[in-house]
Amino acid sequence: MTDQDEGLAELESRIAYCFNDKQLLVRSLTHPSYLTVDPTSRHNQRLEFLGDAVIGLILAEALFEQFPEEREGTLTRSRSMLANGDQLSGLAREIDLGSVLRLGEAEEAQGGRERDSILEDAFESLIGAVYLDSGLESVSTVVRQIYGPLVERLENQTDSHNPKGRLQELLQPDLGNDAIEYKVTAESGPDHEKEFTIEVWVDGVCKGSGSGASKKLAEEQAARMALEIFEPTPDS
Repeated sequence: MTDQDEGLAELESRIAYCFNDKQLLVRSLTHPSYLTVDPTSRHNQRLEFLGDAVIGLILAEALFEQFPEEREGTLTRSRSMLANGDQLSGLAREIDLGSVLRLGEAEEAQGGRERDSILEDAFESLIGAVYLDSGLESVSTVVRQIYGPLVERLENQTDSHNPKGRLQELLQPDLGNDAIEYKVTAESGPDHEKEFTIEVWVDGVCKGSGSGASKKLAEEQAARMALEIFEPTPDS
């Protein structure tokens, strides 16, 4: 068994799931920068897109089951808190995902294995790969096992970790579900090192902007700026 095979087997043990198609697992761990090492490789960006949606669905179902009396706005906020960038990169660290990533030499030298945006994307890609490998029931078991008790996860979160959810909670009662819109205004850099600039609009008016290595990070920064306008200031 090669070192890579051993690393993959250990990851499978940590997530309590054994892949039928090992190439799906390898692809989920392949950062776009690795194509400078092996141009024939398939990177994980499409799996990241799929995994993001799968995680959202599983969390929505779990929250719906566990909190039968909660309203839509509270459930939405809880799901956002559980699926934000900080949470996903943290989960990636918990399963030591960074140790098995396939990175290009430059990304490796720059500490890519510990970069939040890379870990977040890889975690989403891994979940997308599990879904393709064996379907919704299996991936739901994997996601729920990795997260553990959702109540404990939520108790460890703060509003600062979920500015988008906090903004939605503040504005939804008066403005409804569709008042907030996030717009990409700029995108730069190569595919594996993108920088996004995003504005948050409320009722047709721009209320903040943010930049980041992923759209999620840029949206969260924009939401924090908008919260400075809408959130009540504590009495001094």
